[in-house]
Amino acid sequence: MSLSVIQMASQADVQSNLKIARRLLEQAAEQGARLAVLPENFAAMGHADPLALGRAEAQGTGPILPWLGQAARDLGLWIVAGTLPLPPDGDPDAKPRACSLLVDERGQRVARYDKLHLFDADVTDSRGRYRESDHYAPGQRLVVADTPLGRLGMTVCYDLRFAELYLALRAAGAELISVPSAFTLTTGAAHWQSLIRARAIETQCYMLAAAQGGEHPGGRITYGHSSIVDCWGRMLCEQSTGDAVLSASRDVAEQAAIRQRMPVLSHRRFSMPCLDAAVLE
Repeated sequence: MSLSVIQMASQADVQSNLKIARRLLEQAAEQGARLAVLPENFAAMGHADPLALGRAEAQGTGPILPWLGQAARDLGLWIVAGTLPLPPDGDPDAKPRACSLLVDERGQRVARYDKLHLFDADVTDSRGRYRESDHYAPGQRLVVADTPLGRLGMTVCYDLRFAELYLALRAAGAELISVPSAFTLTTGAAHWQSLIRARAIETQCYMLAAAQGGEHPGGRITYGHSSIVDCWGRMLCEQSTGDAVLSASRDVAEQAAIRQRMPVLSHRRFSMPCLDAAVLE
């Protein structure tokens, strides 16, 4: 059984994005994948009204959630649905979260992770200013879930810069970590590979880094370079830009041996309140 990450250059049109994502998921299934990770904003990159989109999905009138369940059932895949705008469960009128869903091969939701760290930053690119908090509210919980390929910790994009989150996921038993992303061209070229390899090395987890890679509405350009990085920090596969499906296998025995030879988790000499008081879904 293998793991797949999917790279896209999503646009604002939801139906077109879903058609492309389905084709790429089919390729992942053909390559033997049991778990596939879609990129951040896979269904609606640059959508004009995330609140309306999220409200429709929460009320059962949107296209994304039914499509997701059908794709998982048809292909026999566990899918990490990158992110989509969704309000909190039970509150459809609230500000949406950048929500990453894990569904199983029956199309049933297994876990929901709402992005904890929102990208409010100034970047030296053509856009210059990013304020994710204008459209989204932050999440509040860590999420680790069991899958057929290992225990999965869930994160999104800007989370990569906060090592304490990844250490908390490892402490909660994570063996794989999903990172659907849409790094800017500028920040990606500077830090993307360094960050995903560092998070893999310090947690001794496989990093499933599914990225947006190309040009999007409003002139935004994302860095791409989707990758699977193993628990020793080795990059097993990578794609610079454009649509792609990347697959690799998890070596369970090697991961266990690495953690035994270098038991970093048990070597911690100090604690951080955010790790020790972490709240899991």
